[in-house]
Amino acid sequence: MSVPTVLVLPLPAQGHVNPMMIFSQRLAENGCNVIFVNTEFIHKKVLSSMGNQEGGGVNGESPIKLVSIPDGLGPDADRNNLWEVSDSLMKNMPAMLEKLIEDLRLKDGIIVSCVVADSAMAGALKIASKIGIKGVVFYPASAAMLALQCSIPKLIDDGIINSNGLPNTQKTFQLSASFPHMDTGSIWWAKGVDSVLGNVMFNNIVHAMQTLELTEWWLCNSTPDLEPQALSYVPKLLPIGPLLRRYDDNQGVTERSLGQFLEEDLSCINWLDQQPHTSVIYVAFGSLTHFDKKQFTEVALGLELTNRPFLWVVRQDSNCNPHEFKGNQGKIVKWASQQKVLSHPAIACFVSHCGWNSTIEGLSNGVPFLCWPCFGDQFFNKTYICDELKVGLGFDLDENELISREEIKVKVDKVLSDENIRSNAHVLKEKMLNNIKDGGRSRENLNKNYNTDQIIGQDGCCSNCASFTMPCSRTCQPNDDLVSKIG
Repeated sequence: MSVPTVLVLPLPAQGHVNPMMIFSQRLAENGCNVIFVNTEFIHKKVLSSMGNQEGGGVNGESPIKLVSIPDGLGPDADRNNLWEVSDSLMKNMPAMLEKLIEDLRLKDGIIVSCVVADSAMAGALKIASKIGIKGVVFYPASAAMLALQCSIPKLIDDGIINSNGLPNTQKTFQLSASFPHMDTGSIWWAKGVDSVLGNVMFNNIVHAMQTLELTEWWLCNSTPDLEPQALSYVPKLLPIGPLLRRYDDNQGVTERSLGQFLEEDLSCINWLDQQPHTSVIYVAFGSLTHFDKKQFTEVALGLELTNRPFLWVVRQDSNCNPHEFKGNQGKIVKWASQQKVLSHPAIACFVSHCGWNSTIEGLSNGVPFLCWPCFGDQFFNKTYICDELKVGLGFDLDENELISREEIKVKVDKVLSDENIRSNAHVLKEKMLNNIKDGGRSRENLNKNYNTDQIIGQDGCCSNCASFTMPCSRTCQPNDDLVSKIG
């Protein structure tokens, strides 16, 4: 059997590139060559963060080859505006991708066996289907959010949202009797955006969901015990998480960091080595969150009030200067190796925006959360962390719609003194990591043959079926492993 070549296509955002790059590394370990496709703007960022070392190619030392395509925007466009970039890619990516696949074949002799597309780039599946290439969809957020998207017709029929995807009223609802409660604030495409942008996002989601039916393989960065209800609700979705860089008990995270947009400041690890165990507050709000001056000041002064050491990630594109606040108790970096940080014994808690990658990384390291969601799916993730998993606390806004310095101190003290939260976090860590050990469910989904009972949901429908709602009417046969399937 020839070595399969997989083309991986993420949305050009840090939270999408990260898990798909780790997934690509796992594919490489399982004998695949990988063509990892970024937009030209993101491709340059990734290479710069690696010290301009691309790391070989399909026919070189590395089985992962980094390539780029244009984003379709003009030279003066704001490429930090993800919505503008996404809209352009929706229109222009299919033709560019088809040309890339053809160029790889004609110029380099590379035959693409399979396309793995980010769900937000699902238009790539149409191209794959058109030219006879197998397709796989990767969903980078929680399984619960995909379940929500799959339920759009039901949400409209039940009067929860209108035909434009916007909530009709403020209410709580369930997708099924066993599903965690949601409220209309969990409808991420309508959260914190104006009606015009919300409608554009909604239409893109509807189009993407229709396109997903072109493939039977749906993958996500989750685990069966983390989201059992959501994975049962969407039985075609196979969990392969937690997607983490390789970890060694003696050396910590050992796998090379690929796919970062900014260079990681490793000086913070040496600084953490000097701090007592479970003493440091780690503060990071991801790659997109911005605070105004008032809220930024409250964060800084709140950390100072705790009288505890803190490690704070403040990106270089922040319009605020944190160094006037840090004093002697904290360290501030522009970007950190988050998995290395979270696995460090000095970390006591994680003040997080609750993006899904950060959620997975925090849960996999048994770190209690202080949840500060800012937009999109982060609000549901916060509710799930605090109310379902019980491994964190949220912040409350004051009369000025700010999270005050006093509130920060109160919640830090509270989460660090709550033994139940810490115990729950440790138990969940073991469950998460068991999924990627030998014999673990997620590892089996990716690496080994798996049989019917491993992929059947609670409703009796397995991932071989095209239907979301009806149980299997036939006896499903065991599937081949993923690498064999795509090859």
